Amino acid sequence: MASNITFHDGTVSSEERFNSIQQKGATIWLTGLSASGKSTIACALEQHLLHLHKFTYRLDGDNIRFGLNKDLGFDEKSRNENIRRIGEVSRLFADACCLTITAFISPYRVDREFARQIHEKSGLPFVEVFVDAPLSVVEQRDPKGLYKKARAGEIKDFTGISAPYEVPEKPEIHLKTAETDVAESVRIITQYLVSHGYIPETTQ
Repeated sequence: MASNITFHDGTVSSEERFNSIQQKGATIWLTGLSASGKSTIACALEQHLLHLHKFTYRLDGDNIRFGLNKDLGFDEKSRNENIRRIGEVSRLFADACCLTITAFISPYRVDREFARQIHEKSGLPFVEVFVDAPLSVVEQRDPKGLYKKARAGEIKDFTGISAPYEVPEKPEIHLKTAETDVAESVRIITQYLVSHGYIPETTQ
């Protein structure tokens, strides 16, 4: 950690920001195996919230690796750092009263718990969404051909094949995407946001 630094609090309070924007911030953290449906649901949810005139933004696992995290690999240490950075970035977005949607495999519980804790420490909601699809289903989908390459040994440290995925123990939302389509998944998440006061009931 850098030395000789001091945290500089701004003059805009959370209450003032909320009163100006008229929206509470929260992070909606989608986790699950590759091809479970995270990115598809995240895109649809972002579009839906935008149509409801909500300040929202999506952070996608692959997209982030083109910029912010392009220096990271896929070994365990790099995965840890990948999620640590996203946890911090999503917290900043949520603090800005943004409904922040993240779509990352985020395979390790300890990393997801870190993201949760830094949100809670800042008084910000963290909604873990387990996008659950069996390995047999995601291998059948395999839109990028990654599982096939992993089975052939062409990709090392691939989650679900040669690297672990630790299932969330108590997610706020559990979506079984082998049974639930995208529209229904978006409805379930939106209803959760409404029931917890993150968006008004009249905007569903």
